[in-house]
Amino acid sequence: MPSAAQQPAVPEILWRPSAERVAAARITDFAGYVGAEQGLGDHEGYAALWQWSVDDPDGFWASVCAYFDIAFTGPPNRVLADPGMPGAVWFPGARLNYARHALRRAETHPDETAIVHVDESLEPREISWGELRRQVAAAAHRLRGLGIGPGDRVAGYLPNIPEAVVALLACASIGAVWSSCAPDFGARSVLDRLQQIEPVALVTVDGYRYAGKEIDRRAEVAELIAELPTVRTVVHVPLLGTPADGDAVAWADLIAEPAAGDAGIPEDFEPVPFDHPLWILYSSGTTGLPKAIVQGHGGILLEHVKHNALHLDLGPGDRFFWFTSTGWMMWNLLVGGLLVGATIVLYDGSPGHPGPDVQWTVAERTGTTVYGTSAAYVMACRKKGLRPRDTHDLSKVRALGTTGSPLPPDGFRWVYEAAHPDVWLASVSGGTDVCSAFLGGVPTLPVYCGELQARLLGCAIEAWDEAGRPVVDEVGELVITKPMPSMPVFFWNDPDHERYRAAYFDTFPGVWRHGDWITLTGRGTVVVHGRSDSTLNRQGVRMGSADIYEAVERIPEVAESLVVGIEQPDGGYWMPLFVVPAPGAVLDDALRDRIKQVIRTEVSPRHVPDEILEAPGVPHTLTGKRIEIPVKKLLQGKSLDTAVNPGSVDDMEILGFYARLGRERNTKQQ
Repeated sequence: MPSAAQQPAVPEILWRPSAERVAAARITDFAGYVGAEQGLGDHEGYAALWQWSVDDPDGFWASVCAYFDIAFTGPPNRVLADPGMPGAVWFPGARLNYARHALRRAETHPDETAIVHVDESLEPREISWGELRRQVAAAAHRLRGLGIGPGDRVAGYLPNIPEAVVALLACASIGAVWSSCAPDFGARSVLDRLQQIEPVALVTVDGYRYAGKEIDRRAEVAELIAELPTVRTVVHVPLLGTPADGDAVAWADLIAEPAAGDAGIPEDFEPVPFDHPLWILYSSGTTGLPKAIVQGHGGILLEHVKHNALHLDLGPGDRFFWFTSTGWMMWNLLVGGLLVGATIVLYDGSPGHPGPDVQWTVAERTGTTVYGTSAAYVMACRKKGLRPRDTHDLSKVRALGTTGSPLPPDGFRWVYEAAHPDVWLASVSGGTDVCSAFLGGVPTLPVYCGELQARLLGCAIEAWDEAGRPVVDEVGELVITKPMPSMPVFFWNDPDHERYRAAYFDTFPGVWRHGDWITLTGRGTVVVHGRSDSTLNRQGVRMGSADIYEAVERIPEVAESLVVGIEQPDGGYWMPLFVVPAPGAVLDDALRDRIKQVIRTEVSPRHVPDEILEAPGVPHTLTGKRIEIPVKKLLQGKSLDTAVNPGSVDDMEILGFYARLGRERNTKQQ
């Protein structure tokens, strides 16, 4: 494992909340509420609050329900009836509905803004709470009329537009199960996901706009319809202006007001059991079919209320923008901003068009108060020398979230030096598996350079060594020792839960192993080192790849990099580092020597690569994460069709480079 000595004993504190911010934070009010109930003194702080939340999950989640006034149509018999994992039983007997809570603010503030939508024109368009509720009610009524009801799957092939939010909420309100893919996914990628769940309806655009271009998707939609025989209803969203074909339902008709003389549209919400499926998300599926992860109404409702209100400090009056697509769980978390009364900002467009600062422009023009993006975008801004604090009015942005991969210390520093000197930086880490974060932001705590602020409430996170012993100030496996309500209800088409158990519980039975290396510090902060299933093991010393990327990609001449460690048939170990040079740069011996020196002095002398090779690119999943394990398999001689699922990769031509290199190496060794 990586050595604890590689981390500074006490990193620099980059930001502290003012007394006024601490007093105004929702988590401060919540702590006061449960303090009176549970005997927690104000002086004990966040650490005591977290400890209670994991020691007494019944008390904690009951307090979340009471504090946020969760509306149970049928009251639960108890909170956690069975704590076993997998298969924990939460709130048996309870009935509720996610959409009812998402649209609550429409009852009291119908004229306020619920959604701000921005495309590449950068002209914000607003939808009120009242109009959002009307559209959801109309769509739900029409879907019911089409014979769609509880348990039926409805799939979306939609970009990050208001129609996607309306469709999700309409499905939730009638107990149907939502699942979405972004339209930049090719037909094969979408079919790999949707054929598993057999949707009865498909809500789709005719195309989308990206980087100043219109991309027609009608051929892909026709292929989806042909290959999904269970689909009996197609809803057409004319984003590019084309009319609906054949029997497809036009979006305008789906949300239309009733004709004169007709009865009004009922605004009712189907009460469903706590674990009734709400939506289906998907793993990246790089080495096989994506896992179809089913999450329930109640678990997602409680987790997103807790996370968004207490850990992102969101509430009425806030504008919540996270750069995402409908194919990434962050879109679902963004929609969850509605649960706490915040306005959500939907941006549909390229992260780099019309310029590399476009996300900052969106935040500025929409009055965003909590802005989230990827660590990769932050580092790209740094590499390009951007200084948003000098070019944009970001005075309303009080919190900046990052996720997708670990944010290096240089990224932390850049935020405060170049983006915003007084912003709360909430670097977070979690997973599609729970559609939330385990580790991340606490608005009442300081921000240490390169570290996530804390383990989040209700998340019983520990770092374990190989013997299953908790460690502090040492690198260990991220494990979850007690259940969370938003853990998957099940995987679709996994009747014996074999894939579910294999995904998380094979290493430590009864304990969730997430697959990340982390260090829990004695101060309660957390460092994420990257995926443990792509560990670099040199001479018995293990290292997460993220530590190497952080050091190497600080070099201006390096655009991106990829490192893998490969066990050789003769017992040796080959560790190549692939480098994509920055525009105008050349990977010569001098640059190779600089890269080696940086790794030797800043990371680990044992993890200096055996070779530094130029690559035409780094492959990513469709949600932008580096692909390491399939590359390792290709370099070991596996064929492309056995090493990777083509529908999960952003650029198969780049993977072809690694496959050719693997064939050449293995031919020479034979």
